[in-house]
Parts: sequence; C-alpha cells; structure tokens
Amino acid sequence: MIHRREIRPLLQHPPTGETVTVMGWVRAWRGNRFMVLGDGSGPETLQIVVNGEDFDEDTIRAIGFHACVGVTGELVASQGSGQSVEVIAKEITVFGGTDLSTYPLQAKSQTMEFLRDNAQFRMRTNTMAAVFRLRHALAFAVNKYFNDRNFYYLHTPIITGNDAEGAGEMFRVTTLDPHDPPRTEEGTVDYGQDFFGKGTHLTVSGQLQAEIGALAMGKVYTFGPTFRAENSHTTRHLSEFWMIEPEIAFADIDNDMDLAEDFLKYLINHCLDNYRADLEFLDERIQQSEKNLKADLRRPMGLIEMLEFTVKDDFARITYTEAIDLIQRSKPYKKKKFEFPVEWGTDLQAEHERWLVEKHFKKPVIVRDYPKDFKAFYMRLNDDNKTVAAMDILFPFIGEMVGGSQREEREDVLRQRMQEMDVHEDALAWYLQLRTFGGCPHAGFGLGFERMVMFVTGMGNIRDVIPFPRAPKSADF
Repeated sequence: MIHRREIRPLLQHPPTGETVTVMGWVRAWRGNRFMVLGDGSGPETLQIVVNGEDFDEDTIRAIGFHACVGVTGELVASQGSGQSVEVIAKEITVFGGTDLSTYPLQAKSQTMEFLRDNAQFRMRTNTMAAVFRLRHALAFAVNKYFNDRNFYYLHTPIITGNDAEGAGEMFRVTTLDPHDPPRTEEGTVDYGQDFFGKGTHLTVSGQLQAEIGALAMGKVYTFGPTFRAENSHTTRHLSEFWMIEPEIAFADIDNDMDLAEDFLKYLINHCLDNYRADLEFLDERIQQSEKNLKADLRRPMGLIEMLEFTVKDDFARITYTEAIDLIQRSKPYKKKKFEFPVEWGTDLQAEHERWLVEKHFKKPVIVRDYPKDFKAFYMRLNDDNKTVAAMDILFPFIGEMVGGSQREEREDVLRQRMQEMDVHEDALAWYLQLRTFGGCPHAGFGLGFERMVMFVTGMGNIRDVIPFPRAPKSADF
C-alpha cells in the first residue's frame, strides 16, 4: 500500500519536525538542489531541498520538469523566502521521468492553442489545473444548491426523438448502413427500420422531459451533456456541452427569475469563499496578459472584482420593450457606436446586453417579456398576444448567462403556438397530455455550464473550460 500526505492539507497544518512522504509532479527544478512539487490537491506547491551528494547521478538526472516523483524527508521551517516550510529530502523515487528533448511542454509560458493541441498534458499547468478545480467547485455547488432546496436530480435521455429548441442542428443516432439505408416508397430513408423504430438524435436539451418530472415531483433539475451539430468555430461554441435545467411546478416567471438569481449568486459565492487562491491566480494571469492592450480592449474589471460586482446587488429587472427604449436613447446608439442596429422585434446582441449591464445599470440585468416571434413554442403567451413570459439574465463581459420562461400550461394556446411554429403535434403528444391531465403553472431555465465556468475563471475560449472539447473537426481522446 502506498502511503503519502497530500500537499494542500499538509501545508494547512504543517507538522514541522516530522518525517513525511509526498508525491507529485515537478513544477520547477533549480540548480539540481531545489525542487518545487505539486500534486494537484490544490494550487499550493511544496519546496523540496535536495542534497546532490545524498543521491546517485541517475536519480538527479531523472528529475525534470513534470517528472513524477515521491519524496520522503523531514518537514522543517524554510530558511528562504516564498514558503513557510520545506522538506529536506532523504529518499527520492522517480516514478516517471520526462525527456525534455521530446516532452511537448516546457518550463515556460504556453499558449492556449498549444495546450489544446497537447490536451493530454494541459491539466499539469497551473492555469488549467486552476480552471478544472473551479469547474469541480461549480459542479459540486450546483448539486448542493438544489439538494438543499428539495429538488430532485433527474437523468433525462441523451438519445431523443425530440428537438426542444427547434434548432434542427442535431447529431443523428442510427445503426442503418449509411451507404445503403432502407428507403420508403417516396425514396426517403426509412427510419422505421432503424434501431429505435424512428429517427433519433443526441439531445440538445433535457427541458421537455424535466417538465414531466416537475409535474409529478414538484421540483427537479437536470445536469448533463447536450449536443449541437452547429458548424461553428467561435470561442463561445462547443458541439458537446453540459446544461443545468431546473423545472418547478406551481411557479410563474417571477418565481423563475428569483430562483435563477439566487442560484447564480450561490455558485459564484461558493467559489469566492472556497477557491480564493485559484481565483487570485487566474485574476493575476488576466491582468498580466492584458497589461499591454489598449484600454478599450481590456476587460471592464478584474476577475474577482467582476465576480463580486455580480453578487453584491439585486439584479436589475426590465422588460424587453424597456431595454429597446433604453438602448435607442443611449449616447452610444445615437452616435452609431454599436455595430448592430436595434428595434422592437429584433433580438439583443452581446454589445447591447453588455451596455445595459456594464454602463447603464452597473449590475446584472434580467430582461423579460420578449417578442413571441423569436422565442420557443413552449413559452407562455402574455396577455398582449405579442410577447411571451421569457427571461434572459445578462452578466458583465459575457452577456447572456441564463435563459428561461414560464411554460405554456394552457393546452389550447400551446397547440396554437405549435401550429404557428410548425411543431408537429404527433411527435409531442405526450407533452400535450401533461396539460390535458393534471397540468399546472410551471417554469424553468437553462444555464450552460461551460459558459458559467468561463465567467468564473475568466477564460476567453470555451474549449479551455471543458476537459476534452468536442467541436467541428475536433474529437480527440
């Protein structure tokens, strides 16, 4: 059995004078004497003092950047600056060396693009380790938040015959021969002979199925992978991503907004309270990377400042109509500083959303009551017959963070909306029956998990906040 002490708890209560065994990867190796060791338990590292005369040359030569080693020695108060304690090495075991002539990573700054190309090693870097510790923190906080509030975690299907958003950009799941599939009399592919007896795809959302859970168990949430076959190469798009989608019975749009605001603040505060060192490291990284940029190209505020800005006040709440009016009357709009024009009936662009948050209200903003024409069929139609009870939550720097709505519980209105938007009733007969039998007012929202991780970590590319990104022409590992 292997016995070792993890570095983070060891440094929290260092037993100076005791003999300890630590294991990890070499972060730095200076002068064949000072080794900096990290084991991933936290951002902390431990300095190891190596007396070269106590070890053979083969061992000393095998110690290199990111070599994996075990060290046993006495934990003592450090004589140098930068650390409070250090280990005087008595035994060193090299579990796995690194030949620096062929090892892709070097002890220097690496670009994010380079690390994406060598993703099997990128978690060994300080930046990516901090990102994925915070991803874990957020995932833990998601489940804790809902569990503590009597929500039930519902596993919705990954393979589905429904398109919740009507996007049409879905990955097909089939076992038919792609070169010679069976055909109908009309000449189209006969998916009735496929594995599931119908056309199926990878899901883009678990929302419709979550409504089944909410209308039986009161409060449920999904947290799982979703997929979109969108041929996009932007920094904000993935083909595989995780969604958090709570659904609550006996709730309207106001209940939905209250839940979403409280939830987002909880996630951010959890990271501020428990992962401060990782946030400080990433904050400093951003400041260093942007220090030579022009002021208008820098972020509006530092990372921790932005997180604290987000949670300190109640979110502003306005209607879509009020948002359009504010933007049209703004100085940037009148001076044609915005790239995109805006008028009632068009969706807001990121530049408009950020202006509302960063310049006008100086706090996160919830925009509600959007025009029905560009919103989904399941959103509840308002009394004006022009807007739906939908809401988006807008954050600084990133724009839209959450989208949600009160769901249409009136069967006749839902049928009419489905007809208007060319949604076939036959495929969603079960969804309509939730209104026919024992329906009630209910609401929910969706949060793209990777977008939240981007916001909390300050990373600029969504492919850097998921361990193994899936994107067009990219499906390694």
